[in-house]
Amino acid sequence: MSAAHAYESQQTQGRNAPARCPTEMIGDNAARCLLMELETWPKPGLVSHVDNGSHDDMDAGTFRRSAAAIKPYFQELADAAADGCDMGRLRIIGIEAEAAMLAATSGVNTHRGAIFGLGLLCAAAGARAAGCVDPELTLGAIVSRRWGSSIVGGPVMLHSHGSKVRGKFGAGGARIEAAQGFSSVYQIGLPALVRGQRAEPADAEAARIEACFALIAAVEDTNILHRAGKDGLRFARRSTRHFLDMGGVRRPGWRDHAKRIHEAFVAKRLSPGGSADLLAMTLFVASQEGVDQ
Repeated sequence: MSAAHAYESQQTQGRNAPARCPTEMIGDNAARCLLMELETWPKPGLVSHVDNGSHDDMDAGTFRRSAAAIKPYFQELADAAADGCDMGRLRIIGIEAEAAMLAATSGVNTHRGAIFGLGLLCAAAGARAAGCVDPELTLGAIVSRRWGSSIVGGPVMLHSHGSKVRGKFGAGGARIEAAQGFSSVYQIGLPALVRGQRAEPADAEAARIEACFALIAAVEDTNILHRAGKDGLRFARRSTRHFLDMGGVRRPGWRDHAKRIHEAFVAKRLSPGGSADLLAMTLFVASQEGVDQ
């Protein structure tokens, strides 16, 4: 049984156990979505339960340890937002989560982007569960309205890949994505996830692959820009867009096509880590906002 399936099985057990608080469920769901992203294959150039993609320094075990280490901080972010804390407190929790990640992975950055983006969505879910915001707002809209200006105006990690890419190529990156309400999740990831579900109702992995390819085809992924510049980004977008234009997961033989693209990314050492983070966020938003998975 895969780690993600085992995790889901655990959630169905213990019917007589005490009811869990909403923020604990939010944290558990965030960790589940990280495992679902990991156990999706083929994802071009990315680490999965099948192979290491374009990476020599991490594998599926690294990601599982990381997800377990940062799960409590997702609940803490939800709790903090439910208590009305400002962006300053959320940043401190995020820094603590990153330290826990690095300790669990011996210094490897597995989930820094997810701690930021998925963490903010957990905070939004906590605020909504506590009745602090209009319950009709999407999680992305809550992030944008409550913390958007603080996200844009906050401190910058000067030596991060994202900051280097922004300076060199002018890419917007995760900060702008979050401040604007995660438009890539709502306008690209979710529609592709639903499209994949309709094409392969019995294959949840197919829907995740469709969403992953759609995100890579559209997003200005700073991880790819850092590794391979604009030429690498053009290749990544062109190859994944071709997969989608040919029918995506609706086309017979689509898995072989997806596998060939994955192998091409590995050959070029391309790794769209930003898109992987957005896939996990898409899965989280889908589960929190009632989109079937």
